[in-house]
Amino acid sequence: MPDSSLTRAILDAVDDAFERQVAFTADLVRHPSQRGQEHTAQELMFQAMRARGLAMDRFRIDVDAIRDHPGFSPVAVSYDNAINVVGTHHPREVKGRSLILNGHVDVVPVGPLDMWTYPPYEPRVVDGWLHGRGAGDMKAGLVANLFALDALRAAGVQPAATVYVQSVTEEECTGNGALACLTRGYRADAALISEPGGDRLVRANVGVVWFQIEVRGRPAHVARSTTGTNAIVAATRVIAALGELESRWNAEKANHPLFADVEKPITINVGKIEGGDWASSVPAWCRIDCRAALYPGTPVREAQAAIEQVVRGVALADPYLSNHPPTVTYNGFTAEGYVLPEGTDAEACLRAAHARVFESELETRIAPAYLDARVFMLYADTPALVYGPLSDGVHGFDERVELASLRRVTKSIALFVADWCGVEAVEAGVARG
Repeated sequence: MPDSSLTRAILDAVDDAFERQVAFTADLVRHPSQRGQEHTAQELMFQAMRARGLAMDRFRIDVDAIRDHPGFSPVAVSYDNAINVVGTHHPREVKGRSLILNGHVDVVPVGPLDMWTYPPYEPRVVDGWLHGRGAGDMKAGLVANLFALDALRAAGVQPAATVYVQSVTEEECTGNGALACLTRGYRADAALISEPGGDRLVRANVGVVWFQIEVRGRPAHVARSTTGTNAIVAATRVIAALGELESRWNAEKANHPLFADVEKPITINVGKIEGGDWASSVPAWCRIDCRAALYPGTPVREAQAAIEQVVRGVALADPYLSNHPPTVTYNGFTAEGYVLPEGTDAEACLRAAHARVFESELETRIAPAYLDARVFMLYADTPALVYGPLSDGVHGFDERVELASLRRVTKSIALFVADWCGVEAVEAGVARG
């Protein structure tokens, strides 16, 4: 931990710049960086990093370069605007431990606009919370990484080790953005991902499998519906069977001690359904898009095999479907979960920083959702600390981030960087990239 005078200077620097930090976060929220639209938000991040003197790298995710990696997730859409931005801080002399500060700029769709209290891409501060799609997940944390480094510099120091500031895409649907940074050669002694987490550290999170099931039926006029096979009705039987599989997997949580106290660690979510062509015709097709969670240590292929077995079971119980079985296609996430080992030096540094700022012990949580930390943990043997501010409405309506929490988390990140990387004096008038 920095000495008391430097610690005080860093904390004061966060306070002094916090109004600017919130304003920049709001600017970033105004960019609707949903899938395929991330490039304008990434341009803003690129310019912000470059203005800070970081050595810049901006690149489109090259699917061919990562396709054969074990952490790759299938791609079903264009990656033309799937842009990653990495800014690198180089010290004058490497004395400390290197670090990746990671965050994602992509956000999920907003849903019906009339169900939002405020327009999702018109950010505003209300009662101490910044509202807007992506405010919590995770543009506030992404910007906090930058302003944590700013605080060190304002206090007259900079990291005495290489620091990579990563703004990635594709976290919400494949994890291929963080993976592309890894395969491009960005590695460090530790990583910190400032995902929203209620000021807590993630100890473990689930893996994820995305899949699409297509059920074919036999069309007929509704006046002769008994001669047809209703694909939508058949799909509801598949959905029910997936619900039974979800229950069986949740019943196994006692075999996974970290998840034993989580109310529902495994969710198989039917997130999208479409089918049929005409109200007066027995529908000939139905497609459902689903997301299934899996415990850390469960191979993706094992989970996929269980899903396929469920679909086969429904088909075999139906005379038509047994001869025209539904198809299962994997169209996004195929990611394993991870566990952060206890006792790492990186965690000890973060605990000390958190305690100094919050005046309380750092708590941990278990995340029943995907996080990019698995890229660092599983494929680079790098401790990945997922730690971010208190947020609400993530992936739902009225998403928001609490500003008091964001201020404290930014301070914790700044002190963590100073402790983990060490510091050196900033040369007057010299921007270091």
